Amino acid sequence: MPAASAASDVPGAEQELPPLAGWRHVYSGKVRDLYVPAEAGSVDSAAALLVVASDRVSAFDAVLEPGIPSKGVLLTTLSRWWFDNLAGFPNHLLDGSPHDDTPAVDGVPPVPEQVAARSMLVKPLDMFPIECVVRGYLSGSGWLEYQATQSVCGVPLPAGLNDGDRLPLPIYTPAFKAELGDHDENITYERTVELVGSEAAEALRGLSLAIYARASEIAEERGIILADTKFEFGADRQTGEITLADEVLTSDSSRYWDAAAYDSGNRTASFDKQIVRNWLAANWNKVGTPPTLPAEIVERTAARYRELIDRLTAPTE
Repeated sequence: MPAASAASDVPGAEQELPPLAGWRHVYSGKVRDLYVPAEAGSVDSAAALLVVASDRVSAFDAVLEPGIPSKGVLLTTLSRWWFDNLAGFPNHLLDGSPHDDTPAVDGVPPVPEQVAARSMLVKPLDMFPIECVVRGYLSGSGWLEYQATQSVCGVPLPAGLNDGDRLPLPIYTPAFKAELGDHDENITYERTVELVGSEAAEALRGLSLAIYARASEIAEERGIILADTKFEFGADRQTGEITLADEVLTSDSSRYWDAAAYDSGNRTASFDKQIVRNWLAANWNKVGTPPTLPAEIVERTAARYRELIDRLTAPTE
């Protein structure tokens, strides 16, 4: 988990947060706000953390206005659903229900009802400074790098691939987590060994590929392609066990496509914030304050977030 901080360095993330009974705000990222029990001295000494997802939306390292209505609830709902469906992979959740009014850990205050649907009570971990990215398809920054080098993060790929093509096998392409407000840096696997050691690097790669394989299978059963995603892991402070943390397989951390649309040749029917990225790329030069998102872009994005959850969580035959 991030070190305790009183504010965020992300442009546009500054805000007045409502007080939460029993909890103290210590940190804000682009989307999430982090709280510790009011009596805890810091993140390092806290018995539990409260991670609250906001409605903020970010693109190109800037937080945009306005936010996406109910985005925090949607992201939290999706993360919880995936944690439930990834049995066998340890995760950082301490509370089984977002509406549980009783403390999940001795000495930890209950989750305030006002943020219950958009928050997760989690165990503190010693976080690895690695974004564990897995790509099953060639797209985004991977496509740009492939065009220049025929590889992605040092992983060589076959010649002749096109934007959106499925890769022969999923590849692990880690990134180094930059300071807040800076770009994450794509790195090679060898660089992760230098950063965290060979044993942890191997475990992070193996877990990431295994979780991606499980999630891809679940998504495909529901007519959805998981093109790529990123995971974050930390070490349990008591046992050292590598544990899945932060959000998982959400519309913010993953690239989801409609399988039927993909098969028909439309490789842009995504369930993430690509609608926002596309509009912003066409209307902002990435200098100064970004323009306000039009209402139509906000609603289309919210609708795609909701559709993804409906598609994934619907009962299968």
